[in-house]
Order: sequence, then C-alpha cells, then structure tokens
Amino acid sequence: MARVLVAALVAMIISILAGPRFIDFLRRHEFGQQIREEGPEHHSVKQGTPTMGGLLIVLAASIAFLATSDYTLPALSIFGTALACGGIGFLDDWIKLRHQRSLGLSGRWKMLLLVGITVAVGFAAHHQQLPHTVFVPIVNTSLSLGPAWYVLVFFVIAGAVNGVNLTDGLDGLAAGTSIIALFALTAMAVTIYIRSGVSGHRIENRLDAAYIGAALIGAAIGFLWFNAFPAEVFMGDTGAMALGGAIGAMAIFLKVVLLLVLVGGIFALEALSVMLQVISFKYWGRRVFLMAPIHHHFEMKAWSETKIMVRFWIVTGILCAAAFALFYKYYPQIRPQR
Repeated sequence: MARVLVAALVAMIISILAGPRFIDFLRRHEFGQQIREEGPEHHSVKQGTPTMGGLLIVLAASIAFLATSDYTLPALSIFGTALACGGIGFLDDWIKLRHQRSLGLSGRWKMLLLVGITVAVGFAAHHQQLPHTVFVPIVNTSLSLGPAWYVLVFFVIAGAVNGVNLTDGLDGLAAGTSIIALFALTAMAVTIYIRSGVSGHRIENRLDAAYIGAALIGAAIGFLWFNAFPAEVFMGDTGAMALGGAIGAMAIFLKVVLLLVLVGGIFALEALSVMLQVISFKYWGRRVFLMAPIHHHFEMKAWSETKIMVRFWIVTGILCAAAFALFYKYYPQIRPQR
C-alpha cells in the first residue's frame, strides 16, 4: 500500500525538479505552441509557449511506475496504452512543430492508430480472460456484449483520449481534471485490493494498477506546477493523449467502464459541445455555443481562465465523488486475473 504513495511522490519530485531544465530545453530548441487562428483572440499572447510538456509527465511517471511495479499484465497494459497514446500525441505535436502550424496528424491517421492500440488492448484482455460484460450499477446486473465488447473498448479509449485532448485548451485545465479523474480510478483499484483481502485472496494486480495511476497523478501534479496560469509550458497532444489513454485503460481493466461517464464527465462534455456545434452549424447554420469546445464558450462570456479552470475542477470532483460512491456501494467483488 505504501508503494502507491511512493510512486506518486517519486513522480512528482522528478517532475518538479526536472521541470525547469526541461522547459529551458524546449525554449532553446524553439519547440513553441502554434495557436489556432480561429481561437480566442487573447490566446495570441501564448504563441511560442513551450509545448510537448507531456514528455515530462510520461518520463516521470514511467520512472516511478517501473521502480514500484510488480509488472502484472493489467498494470503493464494500462502503462502500455498510456505510452502508445502518448506516442500518437508526440507524432501529432512533432508535425505541428515541423511545419509551424496548428494542424498536425490527420484525424484519419489518429483513428487508425487508435484502432491498432485497441487491438493490442483486446489481446491483453483476452489473455487475462477478462469477461466481455459491463456491470450496470443500481440495477445490479451485468450485460454480456460478446464481440461487441471490443467495439466498446475502442470507443472508451478513443473517447477518453479525444476528450482530454479537447479539454487541453486552458492553462491547468486538462492537467487538473485528469489528476482528479485518475485519483478516483486509483482509489477504486486500491478499494478492490482491500476488499479482496476479506476473502483471503488478495488481487495484487489491482494494487499494481494503482501504482501506474499514482505515478501519473504525481507526474501531472509536478507538471501542473509549471502549467498553472500563466503557463510556462503546455502538455501538448503528447501529454493529453497519454493521460486520456491511461484513464480509458484503467476503466477497462478495473471493469468500471460505465462509471467513466461520471469520472470523465467533463471530457465527455467538451467532446459533446464540439459535436453539437458542428452538427448545428452544418444542418441549421446556427451555433449552439459562442465557441467550442465549451471552455472557450465561457471565455467568450468574459470568464477568466482561472475561474473556468477552478469551476471545471470542482465539477470534476463532484462527478468523481459520485462515481466512487456508486462503485463502493454497487460493484461486486472482482475475481483475480492473471
């Protein structure tokens, strides 16, 4: 149990201590953010702010996790998903920097690569004999999805990745909300481990899943030290997609997929706002929001970045607390996996 805290502390310390030199490295090599022309006008002052700070999160979390992990398959699957999604984000960031534009990897290529990650996750889940069911709290029933479960896995991973990526538009917003979401999922992993001790059969791999969650939390907290308004560095797609991949994978391997609707509620809202905006403008020529994603809508209503950030954090905290309450009350004992 103590290793969960150790993983978080080690990652946070590495992130905070390495942060200044890493940011200086990004500045010296002119790895600066390209601001979208269609974004809020006052964001133009952020042009050139060092980006790809997500590399700091991934590096710090990797060191902490590898130093504390028992290397069980569920934890390695979560870790691998985070690295793979972060790799897609890195490629996207690199294209933006190389061509000095705000558009990177095409959406089609992102989806194809996410399909590849889904296939790998599916193989890992099959090897662990993870049941193709989804537990529904309150009604206390499990829905058997059969092969459609793999389709759900894709939507969970792609939805989490893109949701966090869309949320990454204000200083500290994506980092803070991701930390809260990961904290809720890590708490669930620890709870499963504690509950399993009652029957005398500890589910060690669930505690190992908590190590990667804690490592990412610590690394993201250290990153937030430099990303808080006014940001000295942005996480870029590298960090956003890595965090999103970890959140989606943890929900899959902890078998709490439906709770992701609450845990990732803000990410879902951000994605939904974009979809509504596109559909409304395409078919009716009208915009639902002043600007999408929805955090830009509140910016256009003269809310400060700090006010939006803190209020989104609060909403995320409330939703995650509700998700954990449902988990604690309704989710059944989960049998050990290999």
